[in-house]
Amino acid sequence: MFDEESEALGSQRSATQRTLSTSSPLDSRASSDRRYIGNDDLIQRTRSGSLSMRITQVGGVNSIDNFARSWQRAACFPEVFPRRGSFTTTDSDDEWQPSSGNFIRPQGPLHTDLDPTLTRPLLSDNGAASSYQRDGVYNAGHLEPPLGTSYGTISSRVSESARRHVIEFHKQQQAHTEPAVGHDGEQLLVKQVQHEDGTRGNVVVGQSTVPQTVFNSVNVLIGVGLLSLPLAMKHAGWLLGLLFLLFAALTTAYTAKILAKCLDVDQSLVTYADLAYISFGHHARLVISLLFCLELLGACVALVVLFADSLHVLFPGLSIPQWQVVCGLMLMPLSFVPLRLLSVTSILGILSCTSIVAIICIDGFLKPHAPGSLREPAQTYLFPENWSTLPLSFGLIMSPWGGHGVFPNIYRDMRHPHKYGRSLWTTYIFTYSLDCTMAILGWLMFGNMIRDEVTANVLRIKEYPQFLSLCIIVFIAIIPITKVPLNCRPLVATMEFLCGLEPHTELNGDYTERTIFIRKLLRVLIRIFVVAVIVVMAIVFPSFDRIMALMGSALCFTICIILPLAFYLKIFGKEISRRERLLDWSLLVISSVLAVIGTVWAFLPHELLMSL
Repeated sequence: MFDEESEALGSQRSATQRTLSTSSPLDSRASSDRRYIGNDDLIQRTRSGSLSMRITQVGGVNSIDNFARSWQRAACFPEVFPRRGSFTTTDSDDEWQPSSGNFIRPQGPLHTDLDPTLTRPLLSDNGAASSYQRDGVYNAGHLEPPLGTSYGTISSRVSESARRHVIEFHKQQQAHTEPAVGHDGEQLLVKQVQHEDGTRGNVVVGQSTVPQTVFNSVNVLIGVGLLSLPLAMKHAGWLLGLLFLLFAALTTAYTAKILAKCLDVDQSLVTYADLAYISFGHHARLVISLLFCLELLGACVALVVLFADSLHVLFPGLSIPQWQVVCGLMLMPLSFVPLRLLSVTSILGILSCTSIVAIICIDGFLKPHAPGSLREPAQTYLFPENWSTLPLSFGLIMSPWGGHGVFPNIYRDMRHPHKYGRSLWTTYIFTYSLDCTMAILGWLMFGNMIRDEVTANVLRIKEYPQFLSLCIIVFIAIIPITKVPLNCRPLVATMEFLCGLEPHTELNGDYTERTIFIRKLLRVLIRIFVVAVIVVMAIVFPSFDRIMALMGSALCFTICIILPLAFYLKIFGKEISRRERLLDWSLLVISSVLAVIGTVWAFLPHELLMSL
């Protein structure tokens, strides 16, 4: 693709072909319409477009622009409402060819041209899967998925309740046909296929490559939660701390895999909320919406607290609440930036977290004496010095692994879904290595002096090079700027939905210009209100470690371990082997107990814990 773009313009036809080749599938129709523009105008536009897109298109299918688009599609994970506004249809066969079936080009919005009598779910009446996906390919000619299709070896039969919910899910999809008006994110591609028996169905066309999948997964898992891991080691000791960190990594990796298995029972399932719906019905979708909102809200509050704590250390002229207000003022204009622009900066979050770990390691080797030195480590313990604080470590260690709300979207958007397992292992090896490094380095350097976030210790030591300390401040400032606006989008969308302010309703209703202006003004006020609520909560709850402990215990355990296991057991039922069922129930019980204990301990006063 990039080589074609680099060729000289020779004729109108070749220019048109290059214009089409640089366009995304979403722009294919618009590109074809440009054939009828005058020769000079077409060449002029092609040349200017080629120059402006050259940098972002370097790398072809793995270009910066495609990475950003891939992350935009993954960032839609908290959308739990029963509609498909993030879907768009395509008739492009350039990169996706089915092994059977003919295409039907839709004449209207998704699902509006489907006859319910001709549209079937991907589950047959007897529970046998009538379709499977392999490398993004839908095949209606097999009743049993062979080995290696979609993701590993998956049972073709599901429980009766799951089949019933799948049928209801398809009816619900047909009932909600709103187009994606006002949707500023990258849309999932959907292709409509006609089966051999005359029925028709819709298939999500995967677009993300393996590197993009790994990037999206790492972007979800790498966050400020790793800064509190040294404190978790203090609460748990070396043995229990490292064992539980390994347990958290292996268990969440396993549940991320079984989420993919659950998605494979029906090709129309895309989000985490879809799995909740087919497992436990409509009310589960509402519960998932609440959990996602709480998780995103807690993450935003933690980022504002971290920003204020860190800036206050170097610039004590402003109090911590004042720095939190400053952070809020910086975030308000960013809440209006289109998602397609914010997603480009998402890579800065990964680079910032990785750079902070590297700088702390450098500081530790540069300083010859304790505290804060790796050449003269602080005193540490094999077991907890105070066993009453051990439950606090449960949530702190789980908090960096909260990415399962996004994994279903990431998996469904893969070009080659059978490579999901390899992508997942790459993601978890990198993430676990970074988290483990941060936990070990931080506790070795500061021992019992460790604070809520390890960066607070580093910034208080004057012997470290001031340039490196300034870099840490810059990276800490970058993280909320790149993360909070993205996390706020689902919260804003939820409030707009509850207030009836979705953009598509303006087309369906009879609104005057004044009414439309008032609605737009209300949407602006909602964005400001969401940021203001985050800042107020950061002022009211300024303890970074308690926020992370509560999020890890109450939310990460639930979303990342308990619910995926519950979905899996409910959907597949008795089809799961006895050994695997025993493993799943054991993990479910253990995680539930740890979640309850960790949540209770997160609310206990520090003085009470010290007295126990």
